[in-house]
Amino acid sequence: MISEEQFSQLSQQAKAAFNKAYAPYSQFHVGAAALTKDNNIVSGCNVENASYGLTVCAERNCIAQAVIQGEQSFKTIVIYTEEEKLTPPCGACRQVIVEFFEPQAIVMAVNHLDNSKAWTVEELLPNAFTPKDLNRNK
Repeated sequence: MISEEQFSQLSQQAKAAFNKAYAPYSQFHVGAAALTKDNNIVSGCNVENASYGLTVCAERNCIAQAVIQGEQSFKTIVIYTEEEKLTPPCGACRQVIVEFFEPQAIVMAVNHLDNSKAWTVEELLPNAFTPKDLNRNK
């Protein structure tokens, strides 16, 4: 629980961060502030980049949305594009997929021409770094 004073401080810091946002492409500024366990306030703002590759991809947004709704385990994921060449997930998405999907789960790319291609998670990212690699006792 936080006091009204802390709430006011957080609101002010979030507004200050909002005013520092770097959003020349979308013009969508965002600011945030958080109170740490030690009662420190941390703030941040959105920062866009001309390198569009730094955008969050559909696969990661899809997984994140499911996690927000309480889902953390998946059977398959489908990626749709309107490219003739079927589009597999990027490297960052592959790593996120490995976090939530079994190695033999299917990842499928489909396009507007009704073409499709399927891979297992393991095929997309063999020898992946997974939560099992964090177990320091083994």
